[in-house]
Amino acid sequence: MRSFFNSLRTPKIAFGSALIVTFFLVSAPPAHSQSVEEFYADNNISLYIGYSVGGGYDLYGRLVARHIGRHIPGNPTVVPINMEGAGSLRLANWMYSAAPKDGSAIGTVNQGVPFMPLLGQRDFTDYEPAEFFWLGSANEEVTVCVAMEHTGITQFDQLYDEELIIGGTGPGADEYFLHGLLRDVLDVQIRSITGYPGGNEINAAMERGEVDGRCGWSWASVKVTRPDWLENGTINVLLQLGLNKHPELPDIPLIMDLADNEQEIRLLRLVMATGPFGRPFLAPPGIPADRAAALVAAFNATIVDPEFLAEAEILRAEVRPVLSPELNQILADVYRTESETVERAREMLR
Repeated sequence: MRSFFNSLRTPKIAFGSALIVTFFLVSAPPAHSQSVEEFYADNNISLYIGYSVGGGYDLYGRLVARHIGRHIPGNPTVVPINMEGAGSLRLANWMYSAAPKDGSAIGTVNQGVPFMPLLGQRDFTDYEPAEFFWLGSANEEVTVCVAMEHTGITQFDQLYDEELIIGGTGPGADEYFLHGLLRDVLDVQIRSITGYPGGNEINAAMERGEVDGRCGWSWASVKVTRPDWLENGTINVLLQLGLNKHPELPDIPLIMDLADNEQEIRLLRLVMATGPFGRPFLAPPGIPADRAAALVAAFNATIVDPEFLAEAEILRAEVRPVLSPELNQILADVYRTESETVERAREMLR
């Protein structure tokens, strides 16, 4: 984030005026004088969702919004607000530079957002990922590539000879860099059409025949938003994208198993590190430390809350949470990746 500083000048003031200024500096209460409970008793929280209504991120965002307020001192009302755009990069940039820095705004963004600055997407990113307060992730995601039944593509191997056109949102989203990864590392025939506001609109485009499928679609989201497509064979699951196979998909190939050499393995590990950030929640930098700690503690309590888990089960929303310290450690490790591997990942996105 670029910072711009205006030149500072020290004004000349009379001695008496200086005493008055000193009095107020010493005696005035600090800007952050309320306790956490007092602040949240008087203020609602806005939970911003980086996608349109109806997709997986929206479902998890609204689910957390309905429960997390009970675990925050003062029990604030939590209001979900959709702010879609550029695969949730619009929201990430706004959270970093313009969101209230008092603890009244939190958000959920695409799992790829923490890694976009590293991977060379500085034209789209205006934030430093390590400066956010990462509250935690509601689910460690395994994503998949799927093809509509009418394409006749039923297995991943067919993509070496047949083109799959996938729908996408924008540069912050999984499919934006995954189609480059699949094309350049695995040498398959895949093309991405971007610009859809969210997953719901991509699914509609698949139904209209505008695109043939999706890559980087959360398996948990597939089960929640389109269970009928799985049951009636409308889609075929071609590939799993993650460090490990999902236990429910033992017979679907895993991208890690398709690497030909150690260099490709390192590259895939870098990109697949997004998985633990599957459903990430964050707060903007600069909020008071005690409120940030309260939000992290509230997230931790929410994801084990029996009422939360009961509703998640009704919604078929998978909950395999990853806590804040682990997310921060993954982020630190990824940003220490050797430059050769990072540069190759960047080349795929250009």
